Amino acid sequence: MHHINVKSHLFDAFLAGWTVWFALGVLGFWLVGSPGKAIRATTRLWVRGVLFGLRHVVRLDYVETGRDLIPAEPCLIVCNHQSTWETLAFLVLFPNVAIVAKQELLRIPIIGWYLRKSPMIIIDRETGSKALKTMLNQSREALAGGRSILIFPEGTRMKELEPIKFKRGVELLYAKLGTPVLPVLVNSGKFWGLGRSSKRGGTITVSYLPPIPPGMPAELFARKAEAQMEAERLRLT
Repeated sequence: MHHINVKSHLFDAFLAGWTVWFALGVLGFWLVGSPGKAIRATTRLWVRGVLFGLRHVVRLDYVETGRDLIPAEPCLIVCNHQSTWETLAFLVLFPNVAIVAKQELLRIPIIGWYLRKSPMIIIDRETGSKALKTMLNQSREALAGGRSILIFPEGTRMKELEPIKFKRGVELLYAKLGTPVLPVLVNSGKFWGLGRSSKRGGTITVSYLPPIPPGMPAELFARKAEAQMEAERLRLT
């Protein structure tokens, strides 16, 4: 256990040092009007550095299965949420993805600025129906710009043994956007999850599951996606 802690602390030190370099970019981008495309490319570079650190310091890597199932056109991606890992990794797995994220994400020093300007779809859950309207409008804009949307339908990080259960916002997006949905299941909680004080070595599995076409009743879609993801979660447990 002590060995794991040392690696985890070394990674945290690496992460702090790596992130400091990106503070310089904030000023540069601010001076040239914060171009979204360039900011997204820089954010991906930062994430690649984070994944490099996890791979070489913590010995935490990942594999993808079912990548051929990803729709050719921009789509709505629904993924379970067990760790900070998937919030970061998806910026590389889907290079132009717009993540539906909570306000708190923007409080991360330096990188919060990049995420705000990327732009991500930031929701303030305190505002209720106004938040849903904002999420829908920004999702439409992202799709029109050729970007897929990623939402964590459980609404917050869950423990790895917790069954998959969606909150309501995702049904609205499915009903209104008319785009295919790609369910994705990750088991990142085994290695970097709630209740774990340190990150552990191993291999995270990212499972892409069969897409769900648009046009189903929203409630039925949600149950189908939950069932697909829950079956995969049990398979990987």
